[in-house]
Amino acid sequence: MLASMKLNEFLQETASSNPVPGGGSIAAMSAATAAALTEMVANLTVGKKKYVEVEEEMKGIAAEASKLREKLLADIDKDADSFNEVMAAFKLPKETEEEIEKRKEAIQEATKKAALVPLEVAQTAFDMMGIIETVVVKGNQNAVTDGAVAAMMARTAVLSALFNTKINLTSIKDEAFVSETTAKVKELEDKATEVEGRILSKVVL
Repeated sequence: MLASMKLNEFLQETASSNPVPGGGSIAAMSAATAAALTEMVANLTVGKKKYVEVEEEMKGIAAEASKLREKLLADIDKDADSFNEVMAAFKLPKETEEEIEKRKEAIQEATKKAALVPLEVAQTAFDMMGIIETVVVKGNQNAVTDGAVAAMMARTAVLSALFNTKINLTSIKDEAFVSETTAKVKELEDKATEVEGRILSKVVL
């Protein structure tokens, strides 16, 4: 399990000649760190007299960010697993016409999954930007730059995950699937950059 590795072990594995963990897993890790920072800012706000009016909201955000952090950690392995499924499909036998056809279908299905996993990571990271904006605006201002880093890490997670979706789309023959997924990719790319800019504009130093 990649997500349960020590940090130095994970980075060593990433740096090796093994194809996983790759960019998709790193995108999920980036999103998980954004969730952790969001949770931290919320927790640093709870219990402070100056922020008593938002205490319950911050408790809720901390709980939500905690759940997102766990989900995104699991996505590190989910992305690696989807890549391995594609590789396994390519290794299927292709001696007969029937085997060739089954192999083609398996490759296409596995590649679709490999495109959708990072798309889900991107969507999760983008959706998280809402609570990041809240902690930046309403949270403990001594930790506002941590919230800003969370916003930047979330945007990075969105864009980097979508790169992994796009490269898989180039191998998919289902035109309707490609068209629909490409539209989602474009929308998330545009929105993530826009929301990040809005959040950072609210960081008062």
